[in-house]
Amino acid sequence: MRIGLLTEGGYPYVSGDARLWCDRLVRGLAQHEFDVYALSRSERQEDEGWTPLPPNVRRVRTASLWMTEDDGVVLGRRARRRFTECFGELAAVLCGASSEGASTPEADRFANALYGLAELAREEGGLAGALRSEAAVRALERACRAPGAHRAAREARVPDLLAVAAHLERALRPLSLDWYEDDGLGAVDLCHAASGGPAALPGLLARHFTGLPLLVTEYGVRLRTHYLTTPDAPPAVRSLLAAFHGRLAAEAYGQAEVVIAGNTHARRWQERCGADREKLRTVYPGMDARPFTEVGESMECADPRALVWVGRVEPAKDLVSLLHAFAEIRKQEPGTRLRIVGAPAGTEGAAYLDHCRALASHLFPDEAEGPHTSGHNPVSFEEVGGPELPALADAYASGAVTVLSSVVEGFPTGLVEAMLCGRATVSTDVGAVLEVIGGTGLVVPPRNPRALAEACVALLRDPERRERLGAAARARALELFTAEQNIEAFHSIYLEIVSRAPVRRVVLDAAGEPLPFAVPAEARVPVRWAAPTPGLAARGVPGWAGGSPVRATTPVPAPERAR
Repeated sequence: MRIGLLTEGGYPYVSGDARLWCDRLVRGLAQHEFDVYALSRSERQEDEGWTPLPPNVRRVRTASLWMTEDDGVVLGRRARRRFTECFGELAAVLCGASSEGASTPEADRFANALYGLAELAREEGGLAGALRSEAAVRALERACRAPGAHRAAREARVPDLLAVAAHLERALRPLSLDWYEDDGLGAVDLCHAASGGPAALPGLLARHFTGLPLLVTEYGVRLRTHYLTTPDAPPAVRSLLAAFHGRLAAEAYGQAEVVIAGNTHARRWQERCGADREKLRTVYPGMDARPFTEVGESMECADPRALVWVGRVEPAKDLVSLLHAFAEIRKQEPGTRLRIVGAPAGTEGAAYLDHCRALASHLFPDEAEGPHTSGHNPVSFEEVGGPELPALADAYASGAVTVLSSVVEGFPTGLVEAMLCGRATVSTDVGAVLEVIGGTGLVVPPRNPRALAEACVALLRDPERRERLGAAARARALELFTAEQNIEAFHSIYLEIVSRAPVRRVVLDAAGEPLPFAVPAEARVPVRWAAPTPGLAARGVPGWAGGSPVRATTPVPAPERAR
């Protein structure tokens, strides 16, 4: 079959979200064709280029969410009135304001307004300019001041309205793209959105215009991400944007044939946002277990008195609590070392790393074994790729216990890597940690240095328990979290969706009349016919059945970069 893979800020770009699992999925399903429709988040991401694409990626089309693009169309009076009605209704739903004759549910009002804007962009153009116009801000202001609007919306000031309007303009840019014609998404058999939010918008529009089935996968729920990344925004801005992302998520879940969650934690968020429980599936992220095989099977570590933390350095990882817990550990086990392995995430991560280095120097002054030897700090800050830790697996192998101290976590990838390496783990009870660890490691409350210290000391003093937990953790990771199980799960879901919701296309002849039997029923069946068994060969087999299999699909041009 031919799949339209929809991404935002990730695949096929070298950096970004969902890049690795999308690449593994596309390469693992080599029998299927993929058309990639990607939204980029920044100029830097585009400048970094694409990851190498496999042959079954037949086409790539990109558009930017960071750069303003205008088609130059100025809406006429009737089109402007149509825009004001649709955008005003969308804003009214976000503000909680009622409309005239308000018997229509809010979810339907949101959908009607969203698709009304999409139809306006398709028929008239000029939507991008209209969303940036004063008319859009005034429509938003009227909705905030209308009867029934909730308190946060009524308190919105002009800077708040401008911020919300700018965010909505960026989020709604997919409505103006030319991806929804017969030579675009109309030519695929299934749309697969690799995340919610703007990535799901092209899939919703393809379903609206052409009836394509939609699959939505979320390894991090977009609405939860919004709550976590905008804590300092004014209340009116947070409220209106949360309403938009919530309504968009509910519409995507409602229109999708299947909604995939990466773990039970994400699944609970999806249900809270309106996803039908019967549509939900859980497919764990698949990881390549091969780089960790040697370490996982050896069960040896470089230093049985060392604790290891591996990940991106940022405030959510709560290394401060880990350092305070390590101070307690040193009181009971003086010879213990702590290796913090990871690079900072952006400027905030770099500042946080400097703070952690200063705290480590304060808590653990350089120690020397005697008066004639130089001292060293028991806490080291390192990165993978150096002479001591050339590979990620070497980082996990360098210690006896792997520690995760996060206060916020989605799917704990680092924890799975430690499990594949056969390491005993101590983790905080956040996100999907309990679901992933499944009794093969110790779990403590977050922001509790004393509990974290006690769990680490318990494992440091019991080598047999460490070995037993590490072996059980590796067995669990190999059973549940490998790339093979991930690819097989998606393959089954693809076939289920296409068999349940096939696309019905009408092919026209030169005169514009429907052409019956233009698309054979087996045109997209991804199978190879087995050679006939000699003892069961039927007599009188026609000549056309004896040759090599014929591929019914038309070849698609080589990957191209489109707007």
